[in-house]
Amino acid sequence: QVQLVESGGGLVQAGGSLRLSCTASGIIFDLYVMGWYRQAPGKQRELVARITRDYSANYVDSVKGRFTISRDNAKNALYLQMNNLKPDDTAVYYCNAQRFSGGTWGVGRWGQGTQVTISS
Repeated sequence: QVQLVESGGGLVQAGGSLRLSCTASGIIFDLYVMGWYRQAPGKQRELVARITRDYSANYVDSVKGRFTISRDNAKNALYLQMNNLKPDDTAVYYCNAQRFSGGTWGVGRWGQGTQVTISS
């Protein structure tokens, strides 16, 4: 059974930092592309950052220079270091695991989400 469990969300003031963690079980972690998505109230879920099996990372423009995604395959863990947080970063953040093989994306796996709230 695949399980992704996020932690580390919370309420911080603008300019502060948070570190999100996601622990995976039930998958061969290092075979998966891992990502962080977020969904703010009334908005669509968006990709925040993604890291491939060979540790190549990409980010949505709005978080470049402030967020850093990383993974620890030995611990089946994914992280998102978020610095200089802004009120617009307020959202539920979701961990995602997805295989990319033969030019095709597999079924995405999702965690339950963790709330991040930034006060101005």
